[in-house]
Amino acid sequence: MKRKENLLIGIAALKSNKTRTFLTALGIIFGVGAVISMLSIGEGARRETLEQIELLGTNNIIINKKSIPETGSASKPSFSPGLNIKDAISIAEQNPFVEYVIPQNTADVRVTRKSQIVQLKITGTSVNYSDAFNLRVTSGSYFTKSHVENYSNVCVLGSDVAGRLFRFESAVNKQIKINDLWFTVTGVFEKKKTGADAGKAGSAIRDYNNEIVIPITTFSAKIDISERGRETISPFFFIIEGGQPAKDRAAVERITIKVKKDYSIAATAKLTQKILKRKHYGADDFEIIIPEALLEQKQKTQRIFNVVMGAIAGISLLVGGIGIMNIMLANILERTKEIGIRRAIGATRSNIMDQFLSEAIIISVTGGLTGIIVGFVLTSLISTYAGWRTVITPFSIILAFFVSAGVGMIFGIYPAKKAANKDPIESLRYE
Repeated sequence: MKRKENLLIGIAALKSNKTRTFLTALGIIFGVGAVISMLSIGEGARRETLEQIELLGTNNIIINKKSIPETGSASKPSFSPGLNIKDAISIAEQNPFVEYVIPQNTADVRVTRKSQIVQLKITGTSVNYSDAFNLRVTSGSYFTKSHVENYSNVCVLGSDVAGRLFRFESAVNKQIKINDLWFTVTGVFEKKKTGADAGKAGSAIRDYNNEIVIPITTFSAKIDISERGRETISPFFFIIEGGQPAKDRAAVERITIKVKKDYSIAATAKLTQKILKRKHYGADDFEIIIPEALLEQKQKTQRIFNVVMGAIAGISLLVGGIGIMNIMLANILERTKEIGIRRAIGATRSNIMDQFLSEAIIISVTGGLTGIIVGFVLTSLISTYAGWRTVITPFSIILAFFVSAGVGMIFGIYPAKKAANKDPIESLRYE
């Protein structure tokens, strides 16, 4: 009952000077809002990183071709054939840790269907491409090994490509024209969630929804080299054997390795590097990317970012706490006579301390609840105008609220003690 009475007295005292109470609570309000919005930015970035790494495959190793810089006419010539399908075959045969090896080539092509003409990206790859990147075919089917061996003009469409070209029609078994060749659609991939950087130049993450996938043999033999840019093509692009391009000699831009479950990715990458170094005569014309290592590095950076952002937001809560203490001290000075009267009619020091501490807690709790609303608004504004992904978690709300309540209690203790320790007689005489 006494605590309830103290709360009612505290609320009445705070209401008597609404402007000062509001200004006191502002520090807590914006502090809580800042904590929630900063944590939401950090959580959004963390989830986006996880999704991007998942697109690359946490159990995958990526090998990209790399051009050797020319250091002058006197530089030692390279005898390396460049990254090619034979490398993929050698890795599969010599590396016991490998489950799949997926060679890939890409090109920007012109796709025509009826009166529609669009520029899209095409990927030439193997039959295990969908397994390595967890791509599910929702209608039709993926192309088969016989399609690869027979250089078949077949393709699988990304969900967005199918929507653009066929709208509400089924794309399966229909034909589209890629550059000057007709291809039959065997299937359509399920729509896959991709990050903001997917498909952009220089990004290792592809936009699977906007790609067309064809057999790599068909790509190497039939897609016009000029569409890819001659300067990027190895002189060993293909070698004619019996009137057909040699399947194991075609140059590739990327090889993705899916490591067997429970096997070391680092050990697999090390062995793969040794195999390629030997086959490329020591030439530094490839690079190995391990998504798992990228994830660890990004998570470490993200943790540092979260700590820094949390510390900055925490400072505003600290300032809000100092504001509460400052106003409470001024409040005690103004109500010195009231303290004397209460003590004179029987109030104990603990009663006085409870009263002023409850006022500090009321300010911080009210400010915390308002700050949660401000946090949602700030997060929405950041997401809308900055274009950053933000995710508000229950943890960030609970943390911010309880920290704000704790700040009010901690910074309210000193003024409350000072009020409780005032001499009753001196307080009654105070004018």
